Amino acid sequence: MRVMFYKMAGEKVLEAFDSSMDGLIEAQVRINSDEYGKNQLTEEKKQGKLTVFLSQFKDLLVIILMIAAIISAFTGNLESTFVIFAVIILNAILGTVQHFKAEKSLNSLKKLASPLAKVIRAGKKCEIAAADIVVGDILLLEAGDMISADGRILECYSLQVNESALTGESESITKTSDKLDGHLNPADQVNMVFSGTQVTYGRAVVVVTKTGMNTELGKIAQLMNETKDRKTPLQISLDAFGKKLSTIVLGICVVILIICIYRGMSIFDALMFAVALAVAAIPEALSSIVTISLALGTTKMAKENAIMKDLKSVESLGCVSIICSDKTGTLTKNKMTVMDLFLPDEGQESKNRILMAALLCNDSSVAEGKMLGDPTEIALAEFCMHTKDDCEQIVKNYPRLAEVPFDSDRKLMSTLHEMNGSYLMLTKGAADVLMGNTKFIYSNGLQRTITEQDIEEIRKQNYDFSSRGLRVLGFAQKIVDTNQISLEDEQNFVFIGLVAMMDPPRDEAKAAVSDCTRAGIMPIMITGDHKVTASAIAREIGLLNEEKKAVTGSELDELSDEALDQNLSNIAVYARVTPAHKIRIVDAWQKKGHIVAMTGDGVNDAPALKKADIGIAMGITGTDVSKDAASMILTDDNFATIIKAIANGRNIYNNIKNSIKFLLSGNTSGILAVLYTSLMALPIPFLAVHLLFINLITDSLPAIAISMEKPTDNLLEEPPRDADESILTKKYIGEIGIQGFIIALFTLIAYHKGLTYGAGVASTMAFATLCFARLCHGFNSRGNQSIFKLGLFSNMYSIGAFVAGSCLLFSVLMFPALQGIFDVSDLSSENLFFLIGCAVAPTILIQAYRVCLELLKKVRP
Repeated sequence: MRVMFYKMAGEKVLEAFDSSMDGLIEAQVRINSDEYGKNQLTEEKKQGKLTVFLSQFKDLLVIILMIAAIISAFTGNLESTFVIFAVIILNAILGTVQHFKAEKSLNSLKKLASPLAKVIRAGKKCEIAAADIVVGDILLLEAGDMISADGRILECYSLQVNESALTGESESITKTSDKLDGHLNPADQVNMVFSGTQVTYGRAVVVVTKTGMNTELGKIAQLMNETKDRKTPLQISLDAFGKKLSTIVLGICVVILIICIYRGMSIFDALMFAVALAVAAIPEALSSIVTISLALGTTKMAKENAIMKDLKSVESLGCVSIICSDKTGTLTKNKMTVMDLFLPDEGQESKNRILMAALLCNDSSVAEGKMLGDPTEIALAEFCMHTKDDCEQIVKNYPRLAEVPFDSDRKLMSTLHEMNGSYLMLTKGAADVLMGNTKFIYSNGLQRTITEQDIEEIRKQNYDFSSRGLRVLGFAQKIVDTNQISLEDEQNFVFIGLVAMMDPPRDEAKAAVSDCTRAGIMPIMITGDHKVTASAIAREIGLLNEEKKAVTGSELDELSDEALDQNLSNIAVYARVTPAHKIRIVDAWQKKGHIVAMTGDGVNDAPALKKADIGIAMGITGTDVSKDAASMILTDDNFATIIKAIANGRNIYNNIKNSIKFLLSGNTSGILAVLYTSLMALPIPFLAVHLLFINLITDSLPAIAISMEKPTDNLLEEPPRDADESILTKKYIGEIGIQGFIIALFTLIAYHKGLTYGAGVASTMAFATLCFARLCHGFNSRGNQSIFKLGLFSNMYSIGAFVAGSCLLFSVLMFPALQGIFDVSDLSSENLFFLIGCAVAPTILIQAYRVCLELLKKVRP
């Protein structure tokens, strides 16, 4: 049974670990270390580099190509063997490098542990390595310390801890040593401290209750170990595509092999021709094209402040339908800001009085131009500095003479200053506590007794601020007789006013949420902050409305998986959640078939970032852990950048799909030409060297150019694509088949023209026609619109690919040295112009068809 230390008295916790306020003795340190484990994070065993490298060769298409390469070597065609293996090994190296770039999450988690910690052992204070802390140790904490283990607070002296890395809550948590009741999440266990968090104020004595993998930080590490990377939609589609294509290619090659042997060809020659056909049919450049497309896309995205760590994740952006966003630092500025004031009257004197109190009753400071201290006090100081010009002079003129520090029991802080010959005590704290000790109020420049009507108005305003998710502080003052103050002086206050603060939404958040809706994407807020605060921010940016609702982590625990599934689409805000809750939410959406993006910046976000299809970390405010776990990092921490990235992801996928269509339609034309000549017992139209030239030159250059196509204006108007949709849809296969047939038809027309001059000229005519036709076909494959609508010169890379490919092709046809290498015959001017006409004809037909469709749409919209 799990022990709830926050429910136990401090003495009972000490007894549980055979410890005392004097700390552990050396023998007990060894016993506790053996029983409860070391204060270290462990990680799952990683695959070795060789294992990862070899795993890149499991793909069925790769295996077929390797077999083809081996057969080519045995039959004397070493050029084919070299080229095929070069392409395969290059892809394997790229895959291995990408794998190891993303395996850093646990290293960053380990860095969070403080290298040294102050403990009491055997009655003596000493410093030890954080890794040497054991359960039962007495840990001494003070402002600035990084907490190295989970522990129960025994003595608390105004301790405040920043737990945003674990909980996502931006404000420091005020701690207590009191025993607590009820079922509480770690964020609400205010008598506990947690590994990886930082002390911002005060000091405490703590008994260590958990170390290493048993801490809250360790649970996150365990979640990350257990969370497996998901295949991207493109990977799934390409895997399915590869299996289908492999089956078709093997079938065709077997048929061709049988036909060739039947026609009297030697087994070796027939086998060599079948291998050449397999090389022609399988687009071995496909993996490289996809990698290059993704790499080019990531370069563009980096210029727009979105760095993609994992190339394969780029296209996943195109089918993101859910964005689970952290609140603090992602949708908000991660900076407490004064939003509103309530004063007894509207006079300048009342405003000056509360500004003076906010400035002087304040522990924040400036060092090297940077504000230091509690976020709330920094917000007050900055508000004063933006409102008054003489703040620095005021602090010098009215130094602090005495103080009663803030503590969580009385929820007040008081300071004493000499002003106009009197001792003025300034007090700030929780508005309800302050009002319980208030007797007077300033109104119209005069001090008078506070009335029930005044109190009701103040309480109403306090409620209004709180319901808007604002944090409210009350301010008061009083004149005292001496230059010392104590707890007894905190009564009979003169009310000054209320200050309302919050971590406000980022300026661009509202527009980004609107863009999400326009793009068919549902944005969801998941935060460790309170429900009221989260809901207020969500309403302000348009994320929460009458149709959506907010739930807490506790409410989520009460929902079964079935109930959550039914309510999922109605919940827009999840508040007070744990890392496990975040994973459950992401998993629930993924089970419904959605591609989920998760944003975050804290350690607590890391497991969900890894679990999501696209993990998005904040580059400025994000922890190293979140950045390492994510697949994308926003260098400007701008939520709107995600929308730009999604548009780029959609465009990249479209371009990859168009590149694949270009490759397959061209390969289909080659296969159809070979099938025709085999069935008709005609000479072979292409030699193996011809097919390799086509694959490496006329395939690769236009395909890369197609991957550089710019996005269309209506990309975000379309809904996210279905992640389960196969690349090889009926329409897609139909277009490939028709385009391949048209190119094959004109290739065979040129082939038959050349056949009248002999088999050598026929082969050259077929090779040159197919090559040039595929270079022209690159313009068709840029998109589904006509070239006139796309713009001939809108993609200069396409023009460059056509010119470069044409120069290389005609160099092979014209220069004797290259003619010998590529085994081509001399062509007459008549045959040259004829093959050019045949090569251009398919593009003219396809473009004419598209123009007619566009004209019909205008006539009949």
